[in-house]
Amino acid sequence: MIMNILCLLGALGMFLYGMNTMSSGLQKAAGGQLRKLLSSMTSNPFKRVLTGFGITAVIQSSSATTVMVVGFVSAGLLSLTQAIGVIMGANIGTTMTAWIISIFGFKADVSVLAVPLMAVGFLLSCSKKDKLRSLGDCVVGFSLLFLGLSLMKNSVPDLSSHPEALSFIQGWSGKGMLSVLLFLILGTVLTLVLQSSSATVAITLIMLDMGWIQFDMAAAMVLGENIGTTITANIAAIVGNVNSKRAALAHTFFNVFGVVWALVLFYPFVHLIEWIISSLGTSADSSSVYGLSLFHTCFNLINTCLLIWFTPLLEKLVCAIVREKKKDDDNASRLQYLNSGLISTPELALSEASKESAHFAKVMKNGLEYIRAAIINSDKADEFDSYRAKLVKYENISDNMEFEIVSFLNSLDKSNMSDKSLGVVRSLLRICSELESLGDSGEAISRSLSAMLSHKRNFNEEHKQKLLDMTALLSKAYDVMISNLENAGNLKGIDNAREAEHEIDECRLKCREEELQNLENKGDSYFESIFFIDVLESMEKMGDYLINISEAVAGV
Repeated sequence: MIMNILCLLGALGMFLYGMNTMSSGLQKAAGGQLRKLLSSMTSNPFKRVLTGFGITAVIQSSSATTVMVVGFVSAGLLSLTQAIGVIMGANIGTTMTAWIISIFGFKADVSVLAVPLMAVGFLLSCSKKDKLRSLGDCVVGFSLLFLGLSLMKNSVPDLSSHPEALSFIQGWSGKGMLSVLLFLILGTVLTLVLQSSSATVAITLIMLDMGWIQFDMAAAMVLGENIGTTITANIAAIVGNVNSKRAALAHTFFNVFGVVWALVLFYPFVHLIEWIISSLGTSADSSSVYGLSLFHTCFNLINTCLLIWFTPLLEKLVCAIVREKKKDDDNASRLQYLNSGLISTPELALSEASKESAHFAKVMKNGLEYIRAAIINSDKADEFDSYRAKLVKYENISDNMEFEIVSFLNSLDKSNMSDKSLGVVRSLLRICSELESLGDSGEAISRSLSAMLSHKRNFNEEHKQKLLDMTALLSKAYDVMISNLENAGNLKGIDNAREAEHEIDECRLKCREEELQNLENKGDSYFESIFFIDVLESMEKMGDYLINISEAVAGV
């Protein structure tokens, strides 16, 4: 009995691993195309739902679809209204898992073909082509999934020999709506523990097929699974931004509303599904599992058809509950695109990490305005101190943002990444290092100005104007660098960045030579000249960091 339970847990682990491997392989093989498909969404509600259904049916993971959707909402490529439509479609698409298991896992013994398929998957994984390797992962995952399902079926306790094994579950039946609620909670908790509605559906189908529970109780578990999968999404969104929280909350409201109406009409709904299955003339052995798959699909189809017309109201509701915080330096410096939910989909996570690096760059450009203000007020102690504090704060912000992005990139599973994706990771790590150096430069400039002020020295108007001209050139170089980051996928070259850096070098060289000449002729402003050249050199280094970032984007 104990060995059966251990084998059951092992088989469940194999099923989950197979599901994750298959989903990951499909995402790597088609991730770019899926992102293009999502980004080209129109305002057509039917098309949004169809897209969500299609993508989820293909990659067998509504979570991966939701991750992409939330990323596009954060980037402004999809509105929240459009995202809700795609999530509705993803709910329908995830029901395909139940049909695949019902048709292949119970009707035919796919496990017979699973081992030969593993050999095919291994051969494909040895290919030098990224897509073939990804397809090999998908085939291996598919094989493991059905091997795990077959082992789960064979490892369940024999209730005829050990009727006490699940007597507590069977004791929940026969209590009317109370039983329905108990099994609904069981489905919710199982999904929350396993972190996979697909695995819970598979367990429910096995329990139904083995006669552990009746059809109506299995249907109640399916309703619970729809709630459980939204709890998982909300947990992942805790560390996300406002839009990710809104999308997760919309998903929750959508499924909870569906469960409410399904509970009100529970028994008529269940009887309707049983009548449809019996009318189709399916065999007694497979009618229950087909019926549960049909129940799952009909529930999500009806729910989508009911709520798709109220999407704008749903959007207003989640926006009213999850409010946008007032933007300040602290909020602006927080990560906008990355959250822990992306870690499980590394190929999809890289596009969001690229957007985060562009956001990091924009935050660092804000620090340039404080450098400008610090230079203007370098002879006024009180005003200067406030801007010096801002630059010290931005240096800390740059440290924190670099740490968070680098930690995220390091947490991704690189063992199965394509060579192109590994190159992107290396590029992003270099970019983050250069952006952090920009924060250090701002603090270093403020330190030089503070030292000058403590020695009771001041820049003359000519000094200030030359440094302000330099900040203008840096601002231009920042804009070029940010544009290159945002258009990394379509970058034709970085001549614009090289030109901006050349202008900074020329300005530094000209100002330095003029200052040395003045120092030689006058000599009475030696200390001011030293501080001026020191700040000038720090600003020139910032230009070097900016060109380094564009070179990293271009792969130079």
